[in-house]
Amino acid sequence: MKKLIAGVVLGVSLSATAVAAGDPEAGKANAAVCASCHGATGAEPIMSTYPKIANLGERYLFQQMVHVREGRRVIPEMTGLLDNMSDQDLRDLAAYYNQHTMTIGEANPDLVERGQALYRGGNIAAGIPSCAACHGPSGKGNEPAGYPRLSGQSADYIAKSLREYRAGTRDVDSNSQIMMDIANRMHDTEIDALASYISGLH
Repeated sequence: MKKLIAGVVLGVSLSATAVAAGDPEAGKANAAVCASCHGATGAEPIMSTYPKIANLGERYLFQQMVHVREGRRVIPEMTGLLDNMSDQDLRDLAAYYNQHTMTIGEANPDLVERGQALYRGGNIAAGIPSCAACHGPSGKGNEPAGYPRLSGQSADYIAKSLREYRAGTRDVDSNSQIMMDIANRMHDTEIDALASYISGLH
């Protein structure tokens, strides 16, 4: 647990060194490349395993696009799409999508109790911290630290992401290390309950 807490502190300090500043109007001009999968506003992706990118946090969106462009985060569907974009282009895209509204889903009633317990209190026995500690009580995220909004995100995408962290296939930065440590302590039933709860969190 000490290692995890140290990782959280390190992640916050590293991610506070720069803040993405983009122009939403300039981003709109390049948004067609994203819209075909994520929807015009980023709130209605064509598949539930694709993330909603509306209002995730400008800093987080920029960081993830940089990771994809530089090959640190491999997403086959995005291969080559960002290669010719500058940092400013990516900041503009992040600003454009961050201004839109995230849609909220509906959690599975059978999973709400367990998902809520994990989100709000973690699992002390297993060394799993509360999600709310970094992502906020209502899942709105932490923009200065680069922690994304979770509220309303697709349950299928959240579950997929946690399994990728657990498998070690989404290891791109210090924040990924935090999530990998957490996901490694989670069972599939916990992942599914948490993902369902997050999809309806607001």
